[in-house]
Amino acid sequence: MTSLPDFLPALMTRVAGAGVLSGLTRLSGGANMESFAFDWAREAYVLRRAPSADYMADRPFGHVDEAALVMAAHDAGVKAPEVVGVLTDADGLGTGYVMRRVLAEVSPAKILAGPPPSLLEDLGRELARIHSIPLDRVPAAIPLMDTATALAELRARFLSYGGDRPVIALAIRWCEEHLPAPADPVLVHGDYRMGNVMVDADGLAAVLDWELAHRGDAHEDLAFGCMTVWRFGALDKPAFGVGSLEEYFAAYEAAGGVTVDRGRFRFWLIYRTLWWALGCLQMGQMWRSGADRTVERVVIGRRTAEQELDLVCLLEDEAPEAERARDLPPSKPVVPEPAGEPTNREIVQAVRDWIEGSIKPQAEGHAKFEAVVAMNALGIVLRDLDAGVRAEDAELAAALLSGTTTLAEPGLLAKLRRAVLDKCAIDSPKYAALAAARA
Repeated sequence: MTSLPDFLPALMTRVAGAGVLSGLTRLSGGANMESFAFDWAREAYVLRRAPSADYMADRPFGHVDEAALVMAAHDAGVKAPEVVGVLTDADGLGTGYVMRRVLAEVSPAKILAGPPPSLLEDLGRELARIHSIPLDRVPAAIPLMDTATALAELRARFLSYGGDRPVIALAIRWCEEHLPAPADPVLVHGDYRMGNVMVDADGLAAVLDWELAHRGDAHEDLAFGCMTVWRFGALDKPAFGVGSLEEYFAAYEAAGGVTVDRGRFRFWLIYRTLWWALGCLQMGQMWRSGADRTVERVVIGRRTAEQELDLVCLLEDEAPEAERARDLPPSKPVVPEPAGEPTNREIVQAVRDWIEGSIKPQAEGHAKFEAVVAMNALGIVLRDLDAGVRAEDAELAAALLSGTTTLAEPGLLAKLRRAVLDKCAIDSPKYAALAAARA
């Protein structure tokens, strides 16, 4: 951030005319890109940029095309931000673009605590508008997704990450066996969910984060926001944590969206849960490679456990009734209380307590967010040291991936249930779906 005050005024003078920079603040949201809010000439803006060149290296399109897509969506009547300028090499700020800032709520917890009455209808309508954008207005760089090819890439990534997570292998095999026929392509937002929409008292105010957009099956977008993880604890409201699927589908269809196919929707719900499980694993790879050495990256890497839990809940109906009724094996015994010199666990606890008592209270903005992430990371280590639970089983994963082992095998579902419960209790003990799965 040290270069922003030096280079940002020249950029804003180029795209918005003369003014004075003030209020520059790093926004805490955004798992992949950096966002900064600021004022220029008494107008509010947001700069969205890549934290490093490595972030953009393997992406199908860059920020120039992303900005063009956001502008096309805005021009088509979608509640997309208004882009006012795109970074060039001469700006000295990397790659990205500047938007007018939308003043509305983005926090899922705050939105879901009291959503405006129209929100679910708004979400369905806005998605139908996105899917109705003529493809000839979409930048040519926005790729066409072939589902079979994308699934094969997920399989390859899984194997490159060790290929040793049985639940992920089970989900890959299921998707391969239930691959739907190709659909007429539409513009797919790719990340349409709570956390990427802004809401005010009147309803949906903006749709953010277009970096995963592509041409593909409309049902992919329909399903993504309905994943358990993106309902942020509102498990009784399967559509975005806001309402029922039937209400959501009806709003989408009434606004001109495609007729919803429930079987195709289920495929994409499982596929995108699998996709995010591998996305979490990829975060660890990014940290190891040096592309992003932030603590947030390794913490998200451990959120794979949430998706493995969700995949078991989605796929357990494939098992025979007798297997679904089978009792779970016991968890591993608790580690005894320590004695003698301080243990690794106690040293980690001491560091966590120091961050909580001395660092976090003095931090502000993104620095406070990073302190909380660091505390979460150390909490995972503490629980892991106590339990000694591991999720890896390469032999079982290979058997599930090949189809030689299925959920019909006696005791397998109970074993997988126990494994995902214990692992999620270590990595994400506050995950709402964990308590529901235990029940």
